[in-house]
Amino acid sequence: MYTIELNEKGSRRLEISDANLETIRKYALFQGLAGSTGVVDETVLNRLKMTVRSLLEHGGDDTKDLLALCLDVVYHERMKPCGLRNLMTLYDSWTATHPATTDGEQNAATEA
Repeated sequence: MYTIELNEKGSRRLEISDANLETIRKYALFQGLAGSTGVVDETVLNRLKMTVRSLLEHGGDDTKDLLALCLDVVYHERMKPCGLRNLMTLYDSWTATHPATTDGEQNAATEA
């Protein structure tokens, strides 16, 4: 589990699990989200919410992980742009230490 600050003061925190970060990677939710400026504001947070909502509507029955991410993180009552910026920073550092595996590598590891 990881903890991120949701506001500038640091008085609001949210715990983020490896499963949450895996879901972000699975759906590539942060890819191109902040745009060329890299600024994370209310517009970027709303864009993420709309993207997730669209994925849920068109994703079928295999979106339980995405729904859990929504309930726990994206639509958290205290999630603000500062929290999203901190989540994106956590995700960047997490991906550096948790490289993505291809399906072939996962199948080989499962069979071993």
